[in-house]
Amino acid sequence: MGKVIGIAGKEKKGTEMVVYASAKASFEHGIGDDYRGARKDDKQVSIMTIESWNSVCEELKRKIHWTKRNANIIIEGIDLENSTGDILKINDFYIEITGELIPCDSMDEVCKGLKQALTLNWRGGVFGKVISEGLIHEGDKVTLMERA
Repeated sequence: MGKVIGIAGKEKKGTEMVVYASAKASFEHGIGDDYRGARKDDKQVSIMTIESWNSVCEELKRKIHWTKRNANIIIEGIDLENSTGDILKINDFYIEITGELIPCDSMDEVCKGLKQALTLNWRGGVFGKVISEGLIHEGDKVTLMERA
């Protein structure tokens, strides 16, 4: 079992991530008021692990805040590699993992080499869609439910 370390979102493209202590997970907006959640596609929510992020920062010999990855949720204690089709239960809602979150070129604008460092072993995280609405709080328990 894992837990939620952080929650964040962007109100519109090109703005900085806003960190939340808690947020609503909804069909309309994904996490909080994140503009990307309104797309209503399989890439509504982005999730990464603190373990992966710490490995990337160690490899780059740089301390970078996790929101620079533009992830909505950072968790610990759950391995997300090859988890497509699995379900994350967070508090009282569910997110279906729909694929690996492939790092884009903008990651190298944050730090040279960041894109490549995130590429190894799904360290860039996963994306998914809200399949049951609810609330998310820092410290919430996270369970990975494997696909049937």
